[in-house]
Amino acid sequence: MTGKRVLVTGGAGFIGSHLVEELLKRGREVAVVDDLSAGKLEYLEGVMDHPNMDFHKLDILRTEELKEFMGGVEVVYHLAANPEVRIGESDTWIHIEQNLLATRSVLEAMKDSGRARTILFTSTSAVYGDAEVIPTPETYAPLFPISHYGASKLGAEALLSSYSHYFGFHSLIFRFANCVGPRLTHGVIYDFVNKLRRNPQELEILGDGTQRKSYVHVKDCVEAMLVAEKRCSRQVDVFNIGSDDWVDVKRIAEIVVEAMGLEGVRFKYRKVTEDGRGWKGDVKFMRLDNSKIKSLGWRPTFTSEEAVRETALYVASLQ
Repeated sequence: MTGKRVLVTGGAGFIGSHLVEELLKRGREVAVVDDLSAGKLEYLEGVMDHPNMDFHKLDILRTEELKEFMGGVEVVYHLAANPEVRIGESDTWIHIEQNLLATRSVLEAMKDSGRARTILFTSTSAVYGDAEVIPTPETYAPLFPISHYGASKLGAEALLSSYSHYFGFHSLIFRFANCVGPRLTHGVIYDFVNKLRRNPQELEILGDGTQRKSYVHVKDCVEAMLVAEKRCSRQVDVFNIGSDDWVDVKRIAEIVVEAMGLEGVRFKYRKVTEDGRGWKGDVKFMRLDNSKIKSLGWRPTFTSEEAVRETALYVASLQ
């Protein structure tokens, strides 16, 4: 894959910045597009002067402008999205616009480029909803997302499939577990650290604390995508990406407390739903079957607890 020009949408974001760094290490020429609504230029400061990287501030919903940066691009890593699951209840449009319509815009720009025919898309385990089979395989059906976030990602997956069959695209879809690691800016670990900064004696936990999910380190996420790009030739394919275990929210709270060097912290549980979820649309139990991506030679290098602990130490170190 060395030398192939790549476009990364959301390349200044949490996962995107790690991906850009790794692509450059592997000799790729990378164009980064990000509107900086969630991404930060500081995440790319180590590579901003790299001769094989160019950055463009752009809202990818501006399809005609996006097309201008497709010149010479053969592969698109589409990571730009709104990842805040909870916001879907109060704003029912934002995930449709920033996840589904934004994906359509990327696909349109690819269609008219004449050269970009491979797209790798970061989807989510949220497409499975409350799966009755755990660990959940890619073949699990029917898919009934319980959040607008999950629904928008599932709709985007369907668009990738239809565009692939209309226009000959090669589409790889990655359903991530909870991806964590350095540069994380949202989610339960981030929230816990900030709550404990405000009140080191007590930590509010949304839900009953028994919510149990798989957490995967961002380095493992990036490696999985690169392995699939190199070794998967099917026109459209889907891969689960997660750790081999899971961890509950109460244990995450304990890890965060330990990472911050606190003692005697009281846990206060706030009932949000009758069945103990953290919010409406929260999948309470999630663990993915990784056997398909493992068949290509990938293995997670972090357990869920290890990934959570490293992330907690990172977030706690921020000023």
